[in-house]
Order: sequence, then structure tokens, then C-alpha cells
Amino acid sequence: MWEAFLEPLSYEFMQRSLIVAVLVGLICAVVGSYLMVQRLALLGDAISHSVLPGLAVAYMIGANIFIGAFIAGVLSTMAIAWIRSRSPIKEDAAMGIVFSACFALGITLITLIQRDNKIDLNHFLFGNILAVSRPEVWQTALISALVLVVVVLLYKELLFYTFDPLGAQAAGLPTNLLNFGLMLLIALTIVASMKSVGVILVLSLLITPGATAYLLVNRLHQVMILGAGIGIVSSISGMYLSYFFNLPSGPAIVLVVSGIFVLALLFSPTHGVFTQPQTKSNESMVWRELKGLIRRH
Repeated sequence: MWEAFLEPLSYEFMQRSLIVAVLVGLICAVVGSYLMVQRLALLGDAISHSVLPGLAVAYMIGANIFIGAFIAGVLSTMAIAWIRSRSPIKEDAAMGIVFSACFALGITLITLIQRDNKIDLNHFLFGNILAVSRPEVWQTALISALVLVVVVLLYKELLFYTFDPLGAQAAGLPTNLLNFGLMLLIALTIVASMKSVGVILVLSLLITPGATAYLLVNRLHQVMILGAGIGIVSSISGMYLSYFFNLPSGPAIVLVVSGIFVLALLFSPTHGVFTQPQTKSNESMVWRELKGLIRRH
């Protein structure tokens, strides 16, 4: 048992991968808790897909791809805010427009790069945590520390703004700055997660651990703490599954965290499908309408 657990740790690349997996599982769960509570899961998806043009352009000009991805993420959030403020288009539609346009631009640029350079940039789409270098571990650690420090320092303000934006504005809090700061935290988290699970799968780590914790506990700080634990356990478990069964690491991590969510959905003491009896009030409306149609005929 212990031999199997310690075997991957004898390889330096696995040591680096596990460190990054733990850091990413932690910050994704913490930042994603705000997204889930605000019902802005699509925003995380939009930003994650919008970083692709930034990393492609950064590679083309020889700059740091993490910086390029972060700038692209910030610009995409500004574009969403600008479309929402200067037109009658709702925020979700603005997110869809920006997300699809940036994703298409990123794929196009990556294709052009690969035409002249035999280099694989597709790992940014699906993740390649086993290939993280020592500098990338330090970059991820610095980003994680920055994100966690900001969350701790602004916890009360972000909590107030998350649950009651109008009340926070009436209380004199800089709600626009808080909103923009939260977008920056999301962009930083996505940049830190690119090599782990890729921009396509990062939404799962942003939302699923917090959603799982939300089925088990009530308060936001409890959701963050439990979600962080779920994210870390899922990341480590996914890495070990990837090592022993020769699976792609990013999808393995996502499958583990999704499996834990399914267990919580089925067996949660307060919201579980099997632990809470189905009543007339929470019975599916579609099922009730179907039964009504069957009775009529």
C-alpha cells in the first residue's frame, strides 16, 4: 500500500506535478465559490476560453505566455463589461459573444503557429501537468499565494458584494472595483490552471468543488474550506490515476471531482436524492405534466 503511494514520488516530474495539482485544486475551489454563489459559472468559462489568443500572441512574439494569457483574460472581462454597459445586451449574451470570438481567434492563431513551428500548444486546451517545469511550479505558487492573500484581505467585502450587490453599493463599498478585482482573481486562477487541466476543463475545477461543498455545508467560508479540500483530494487522486492507469492527467482530475459531486448529490444529508424523500412540492414539473397528459388520454 505505502509502496504504491510512494512510488510516484520517486520521480521529480511527479513531485512537481503533485505540487501544482494541490495549488490549483486549492485556488480554483476558493475563487470558484464566489462564481457559484453569484451564478456566474459562464463567466469562468468565458474567461478561460478568452486566454487562448493571449498565450498564442505571447508565443509568437517570444513573451511569457502566462503574462499574455492573463492580459487576454483581463481584456475579455473589460470587453464583456463594455458591451453590457453600452448596449441593451444582457451579461450572459455578452459573455457568449466574447467567449466564442476569443476562442475562435485563439484556435486560429494556434493553427497558424503550428503550421510553421512543430510545437504542440494543444496541451493548453486539455492540460499537460506532467510536463510542468520548475519555473512554472514557482509561477503557480506565486499566483496561488497572491490569490489567497487577496481573498483573505477582502473576504468580508467580497462576501457582502457576492450576496447583496445593491446593499454593498448602498453601504459605500466600491462595488465596481470589487467586481473587477474578482475578475482579476478568476483570470489569475485560470492562468495558473492552464498546464494542469487546460482552458477547456478548468471550469470543472472552478465550479464543481464549490458546488459539491454547497450540498454539504451552508456558510461561504465553509464552502471554501470544504471545496478546497475536495479540489486538493481530487487533484491528487487524478494524478495517481493518471500515473497508474496511463490516463490523461487533466481529464482524470476532472472525472474524480465530478464523481465526488455525484456522490454528494445522491447522498448529501440535507439535499441528497436518496436521503431526502421526494415530495409533491419538489417533484419535477416536467414529470407532473407528463403524468397529467397520460391521465387525460
